[in-house]
Amino acid sequence: MSAERADRAERDAGDDLPPNPIDAPGTRESDWRAWPGLGALSALAHDNWRSAVVVAAHPDDEVLGVGGLLSLLAASGVRLRLVAVTDGEASHPDIADAAALAARRVRETGAALEALGAGDVEIVRLGMPDTALAAREGELTQALKEASAGFQVCLAPWEADAHSDHEAAGRAAAAAGLRPYFYPIWAWHWARPGDGRLPWERASRIRLPPAVLARKREAIGCFTSQLEPRAAGLEAVLPPGIVAHFTREYEVLFR
Repeated sequence: MSAERADRAERDAGDDLPPNPIDAPGTRESDWRAWPGLGALSALAHDNWRSAVVVAAHPDDEVLGVGGLLSLLAASGVRLRLVAVTDGEASHPDIADAAALAARRVRETGAALEALGAGDVEIVRLGMPDTALAAREGELTQALKEASAGFQVCLAPWEADAHSDHEAAGRAAAAAGLRPYFYPIWAWHWARPGDGRLPWERASRIRLPPAVLARKREAIGCFTSQLEPRAAGLEAVLPPGIVAHFTREYEVLFR
């Protein structure tokens, strides 16, 4: 996840444009938990998966969206490949040394995968520019097609998540012919229970046993660059209210 919110809000100050849904006040996790629609989703059958490629627009996307599923698949011996599209160097626009931030986020990803029991995941780093994927979508489509060759399943950010990088990665995965399972991230913030903008008819969920959920929570905790306040007076990229959406006992995918 990238801090697209902060620099966009600054750029749009004084404009009459409606705010991006990411910038607006979000839905509380308690509201999602109280909605029976999530509990009614069908279970995703993944027992026959033998290989899966996971597309992440930024370091931490894969852990937030499908970290529990990754842990389950790794424990079952499924071959896993992570396609890290960017290194997340734009998550803190106020930091001068973007390269150092990118290196830190790469290390955080490694620690998080170890925490999930998925330390042997194959990693392909594309090194594309953070917050600028929409301009490189054709190139990204080809890269994903090549990186996913021979894999049975693709997991990718949802193509309508309201974050430009997430949407570009999702569209590219679809354009590459990968028929991805999409994982939402920002949608849990801007959508509401029962929201008609989300494709609930194509949704399924993965239950996370207590041990797997504990692994996921530990993995999320590895992303200290995103959990710490960005600077004096600025909240973390991942404040507690956002993190709460990803520590449920299940994960949700759209097909």
